[in-house]
Amino acid sequence: MQYIIGVAGLALVFGMAFIVSNDRKKIKYRPIITMLVLQFVLGFLLLNTSAGNVLISTIANGFTALLNCAREGINFVFGRLANPDDPIFFMSVLMPITFISTLIGILQHWHILPFIIKYIGLALSKVNGMGKLESYNAVASAILGQSEVFISVKKLLGPLPPNRLYTLCASAMSTVSMSIVGAYMVMIEPKYVVTALVLNLFGGFIIASIINPYEVKPEDDILVVAETKRQSFFEMLGEYILDGFKVGVIVCAMLIGFVGIITLINNVFLGIIGISFQEILGYLFSPFAFFMGIPMAECVDAASLMATKIVANEFVAMMQLSSGTVILSAKSVAIVSIFLVSFANFSSIGIIAGAVKALNEEKGNVVACFGLRLLYGATLVSILNATIVGLII
Repeated sequence: MQYIIGVAGLALVFGMAFIVSNDRKKIKYRPIITMLVLQFVLGFLLLNTSAGNVLISTIANGFTALLNCAREGINFVFGRLANPDDPIFFMSVLMPITFISTLIGILQHWHILPFIIKYIGLALSKVNGMGKLESYNAVASAILGQSEVFISVKKLLGPLPPNRLYTLCASAMSTVSMSIVGAYMVMIEPKYVVTALVLNLFGGFIIASIINPYEVKPEDDILVVAETKRQSFFEMLGEYILDGFKVGVIVCAMLIGFVGIITLINNVFLGIIGISFQEILGYLFSPFAFFMGIPMAECVDAASLMATKIVANEFVAMMQLSSGTVILSAKSVAIVSIFLVSFANFSSIGIIAGAVKALNEEKGNVVACFGLRLLYGATLVSILNATIVGLII
């Protein structure tokens, strides 16, 4: 029965994407089927095989080691405030972002990351039926971040048509940046974070290929990556340290605001109609949770977390999931966790549009115009990935 529900869930996702497609005749079904098969194979290998478990354990242990190194710096600065027996969210989850950002800066400075991004992107372009630029951007978004990635392709933004710009922005919203992956692993199981990273990469192209199909001509299939300004090692180090700290503080500020607003709205709804705003969202989103493979008895609670992620952000939803206030079965936790690992939320529309506008005002206005369509597609990517996991675990 669960397989019938899961297949129906996939049909629902593809149907919702097909309805809003801007040119159904141009949809390339062969790359979509290939990427969908790859999602099932890679998801199964990562979650259900000993080799996958070893790989995920290795990655998780690597991030644990990095977080332990970061903790030394945090302990030095904050002392007794950074108590591992009674961790403060800001210290244990957000401040390590500073250290991870520093490592990314070092790998960038030594030209290791640009090499990895370029050639993984080229290999990916052979599979997804899209251009080199789109493939590069998808990999770069998963490493550099949803706003920073546009700096690396700023030379191409001016002549870029809206349909290709949509795909770049869709990749940025459907993935998450490496600088905050460690923070996610503190709140949810690392194996789900790693699996979601892989599935997001293909899922973003699958949905974009349906919603926004187009043909890239060979003469337009160019990739010009902007070179970063020449810096000394320590100049670069200082810049990335400060950037990482800013990200941590910005996330902290957003959490204070969003958690406070959600609590206020919940209290207002409880006082007026006796049911919280999140419960209402849970009922509205529960059909999607059901088709993802979540048991009917847990659909409302699971759907409320998913809706919270879209309305607020993934950190708020992950905090609620990890706090134990919402009790879900192991399978439901897996499905919800996969859904939460992406930047698909309303605030990302402003972040991406602002990042593009800072580099090219005209293109930034274009992005703002298709912002809701962007969020719609990125949410479908999350539903698709979660449905696949519901079928294979």
